[in-house]
Amino acid sequence: MARKVTPQKTPPKKVILKKPVIRRSSQAASKKPIIGLGTLVILVIFAGTFLFGLILARSKESAAAEATPTEGITYVFEKSEGIVSSIEVKPNEGEAVKLVRDDKNVWAFELPAKAEADQGLVEAAASQVSALQVIKSLAEDADPSTFGFDAPAYVIKFEFGDGKGRSLEIGDSTPTNSGYYVRVDKGGIMIADLSGIDSLTQLVDFPPYLPTPTPETTPTPSALPPPPATPEAGATPTP
Repeated sequence: MARKVTPQKTPPKKVILKKPVIRRSSQAASKKPIIGLGTLVILVIFAGTFLFGLILARSKESAAAEATPTEGITYVFEKSEGIVSSIEVKPNEGEAVKLVRDDKNVWAFELPAKAEADQGLVEAAASQVSALQVIKSLAEDADPSTFGFDAPAYVIKFEFGDGKGRSLEIGDSTPTNSGYYVRVDKGGIMIADLSGIDSLTQLVDFPPYLPTPTPETTPTPSALPPPPATPEAGATPTP
């Protein structure tokens, strides 16, 4: 009787799951920052400086916009001050120029040295003192340092016929270059006419000295042509 063979069962194979391999892109691995740290710091400093300048310019414009317009025509110096008898212009850098009118109504230099002055040019500048118009008056709480009065570009001192002295400080020009910020005797800040101030400050830039006449030159005897030759007595003229 044949034996009955029972087939053996094959054990099931184990399935090993492999972890997915994440490969980094070579382009991503080699990627470096485009802007270096030093360049970034420089850009930040530049941006901050630009922003500060922009804020300062806008503050001046807003202060000028909030300035109180003057009614009618107002002058920096009223005509009641009298006739100007001396003008001294002191720039922030450089020598001062001082001109004085004497009892005979003649202008002359006292600074930087005593010298004669061109009467027409000095009188034209002096006439601008009583003609300086106020374009606008700023608010009373305006900060003088914002408008250049920490180190004024010019300080102009005047004396009038009654001996009264006044001091005019010239600050920055307005953002639109239509005038200058000025103040008298450290009082309220005003915007004054551009051309009038320039006429006074040019006394330093182009001092109106009296031109020295050029002396006429007389030819010396050696430069004169020789006299014609005189024929000797008894000489027979050549035919």
